[in-house]
Amino acid sequence: MTSANGLICFTNCLLPTEEGELVQKDLWIDERRGVILDAHHSFFQRKERPDRVIDLGGNILSPGFLDIQINGAYNFDFSVYEGDDEAYRTGLKRVAEKIVETGVTSLLPTIITQERTLYPKILHLLRPYSSPNSATLLGWHAEGPFIQFAKRGAHAPQFLVPAKEGIKSFEDVYGEANLADTEDWLMAGDGQNAVGVRVITAAPEIDGVMTSIEELVRRGVVFSVGHSIATTDIATAAVQHGARLITHLFNAMPQLHHRDPSIIGLLGASPHLSSPGSPTQPHFPAAVAKLQRVPSVVKRAAAEEGAKAASEAFDDAQTPPQTPVLRAQEGLFDLGLQKGKVAAMSFERPFYELIVDGIHSHPNSVRLAYSAYPEGCILITDAMKILDPSLKDGVHEWRDGKRFVKAGDKLYLEGTDTLAGSVVTLDKCVRNFSRFTGCSLGEAIRCATFNPARCLGLESRKGTLRPGADADLVVLDRRGKVLSTWVAGREVWTRAE
Repeated sequence: MTSANGLICFTNCLLPTEEGELVQKDLWIDERRGVILDAHHSFFQRKERPDRVIDLGGNILSPGFLDIQINGAYNFDFSVYEGDDEAYRTGLKRVAEKIVETGVTSLLPTIITQERTLYPKILHLLRPYSSPNSATLLGWHAEGPFIQFAKRGAHAPQFLVPAKEGIKSFEDVYGEANLADTEDWLMAGDGQNAVGVRVITAAPEIDGVMTSIEELVRRGVVFSVGHSIATTDIATAAVQHGARLITHLFNAMPQLHHRDPSIIGLLGASPHLSSPGSPTQPHFPAAVAKLQRVPSVVKRAAAEEGAKAASEAFDDAQTPPQTPVLRAQEGLFDLGLQKGKVAAMSFERPFYELIVDGIHSHPNSVRLAYSAYPEGCILITDAMKILDPSLKDGVHEWRDGKRFVKAGDKLYLEGTDTLAGSVVTLDKCVRNFSRFTGCSLGEAIRCATFNPARCLGLESRKGTLRPGADADLVVLDRRGKVLSTWVAGREVWTRAE
């Protein structure tokens, strides 16, 4: 059913704001252009009113969800290319068309560490894509191969590499065309979609990575710190060079330690340590260098074992905390006198991803992170190809002859009680997040809409209900269950009665 003049009014609904509140208000959209309207301007200036009014019965009308780290779904793995471009595109389209049932209207296909000759082809195939009946594929997220061996998780160890030649190493692996400036990269596509994003997850302590961050950011790439043993100093320096995101917080990184909080500590970055007169200077302690130089016999053994059949975020290696060298300093800074006013930071704390399935991170850890920095929280699934809400419990194929046992949201290696990951959907992450942290549903929605959009620089188009934004919407009941999904102003999925 369409509106005669293309205008639709959603009424009797709660709208999430960019601050995380839920307000009772109508929303107007133009289904012909697929955008959200300024109702006041349309009614009083253009003298138009919607021909179609939809009463949502007091339910929630949210911006569509964004999943910025997803490895596959619906039996398609973004990291697997078997030489057939059309088959790969068909798999992409299948995921984009089906994932709307989970409320996701935009996603960033993620590929884990690959044999280096595959990157240029796969990343070229992962150019932005949208269709009238599917979620938008925003571009690509390359997780690896410039990551730390000790925190590789399920990444194939034989394909991990340093960036000894700096930005040239990145170009050699990913393909120079795939790392062109944003405008050139988008123009080289089919011109179908003006929204495009590229994210690279790498470990800043790896040789040549830190010196490449600024150039990657200049070209429009979002740099994310992950699969890393970076000390606090190195992690801070990465953010000062332009890193904007932390990949799946708590997973594949050193755990929080009071002497060296490492990557996790960026959520509570002290104004004192981030200032120009900081008593710490970025350096590479001997222990870090020693961990980087993994004995060749260890690498060979890991290569023979191959990639683990598990969530790529899991890691078993225990890495010791580093002890920072702090110089006692006095009189360099004025102390604040106004209660509640935090001293200015020399850099903005990075956004951080959370997999809120109750498996990758304990609810207490989730709440701790959100309490420290709610504005930076982004919910992701980090899902594998087995993600499918209709998939029944039982044994399922993964890759390389390995199989999973699905039990609810949990995945186990066949024949063992070894946890391999989860198949949680993003809408369930939102519900879990509200329960785990005690925050409102509106605040949880923000972490799957506005926050990821802002991290990617898309907040004027995605993850918001601003006038002029894309009319990508999800209708939720008051318990956060998806009732229907809209893409570009058209209903593309509705829950069966």
